[in-house]
Amino acid sequence: IVRVENVTKAFGDVVAVSDVTFGIGSGVTALLGPNGAGKSTLFRVMCGLTAPTRGTVTIHGADARADREVRGRVGLAPQQDALFDRLSALRFVEVAAQTHAVDDAENAARRVLDLVELDAASSKPVGAYSKGMRQRVKLAAALVHDPDLLILDEPLTGLDPVQRNRMIKLFHDLGDSGCCVLVSSHVLDEVARLGSRVLVIAQGRLAATGDYRDLRNLMDDRPHRVRVTADDARALAAELLARGRVDGASVGNDALTADTSAVDAFGRQIAVVARECGIRLREVVPTDDDLESVFRYLVERR
Repeated sequence: IVRVENVTKAFGDVVAVSDVTFGIGSGVTALLGPNGAGKSTLFRVMCGLTAPTRGTVTIHGADARADREVRGRVGLAPQQDALFDRLSALRFVEVAAQTHAVDDAENAARRVLDLVELDAASSKPVGAYSKGMRQRVKLAAALVHDPDLLILDEPLTGLDPVQRNRMIKLFHDLGDSGCCVLVSSHVLDEVARLGSRVLVIAQGRLAATGDYRDLRNLMDDRPHRVRVTADDARALAAELLARGRVDGASVGNDALTADTSAVDAFGRQIAVVARECGIRLREVVPTDDDLESVFRYLVERR
């Protein structure tokens, strides 16, 4: 459905996106990247809102920036929280439908508000909505014209866990119906729940593509690092080393930092070892499975 070929976008001397190439079809694809990686800029280029410095973007074989009809087959829910705050949700989404020349804009707006579980009958202005509700209003506005390509920039920010699960299900339902859904996130757990197809962007470059599980497995050739806070961190570290439960450990300020090549087994065993030694655990936190760490690792491999 969408093909990005050697796209670069520069603002003066600053290169926001550099030589990015990929193609995606129907279903849900996650664009994974930290803040400032170039995700939003790439989305703007894909939607035809800004021209690439070099390269091309085609949707169904046409240039979205040059072809108004193709541009109208794209739905965008931007990260920026800019709504017409004095309007009700129904009126806001109805305006979005009208800009796309949707037949019976009001009923179309009611339908998508129901999809995102917002009350179309409410007269409450969207300016008084919570962050999560505003996110769903933006999603409804992006959906109202039944786009072929739906681009969602950090759409799960501000949603409570229940709504997050429901929105992820909606994304998959849309993907199963033939829509190409591209969702950006900087949270690994969110990406794992969005689906296995992942594009990883770091420092404006495409660092990896493919299955999410493969992405996680890229880190398997180096130990995982876990920080453990306990009543007697030094004794616990000594015991873990003696039992061969960790590859290495350092201690400081009532906490130990453990390196392990078997992080799942470590997670199961740490409480058992602590209990057998009469040591109270306070916190067990992985320190290098966050997105920034994955990106650093991917960039180092390039």
